[in-house]
Amino acid sequence: MKKVIVNTKEAPEVTGHYSQAVLAGDFIFTSGQLGLVPETGKMLEGIEAQTKQALANTENVLKEAGMSRKNIVKVNIFVENLDDFPVVDAIYKGFFREHRPARCSVQAAKLYPGSLIEIEVIGAK
Repeated sequence: MKKVIVNTKEAPEVTGHYSQAVLAGDFIFTSGQLGLVPETGKMLEGIEAQTKQALANTENVLKEAGMSRKNIVKVNIFVENLDDFPVVDAIYKGFFREHRPARCSVQAAKLYPGSLIEIEVIGAK
C-alpha cells in the first residue's frame, strides 16, 4: 500500500517527529489538530475559539489531500474538561451538519501547552 505524507501551510507546522497527516490507500489519518493559528503559531483563547480553529485546521489538512469534511468517517476529540463538551458539541454539529461520522470524546489530563482541545480524524475516499 502506498503511503503519502500530507503537509500544508494552512495548518500549524508540526513540532515533532510526525506529519500533519498520512494518506494510506483510500484512507487519511490526521494528527491531532489544536486551536493554533497557522499564520502566527499562537494558541487562541477559550474552548469555542480553539474548537473552531482545530476543525478549520483539520479541514485544511484534508483539503491538501483532496478531501473534505464529508470524507471523515471517525473523529477522536480530546478535551481538557468534559464540562466544556456542550460548547464543543454545538460547534461540531454546525461543522458537520447532516454528516455524522463515528466519534470518541474523552477528557485528557494534559494536552499541548495552552490547548483545551485536540481533534484527530480518519477519512476515506
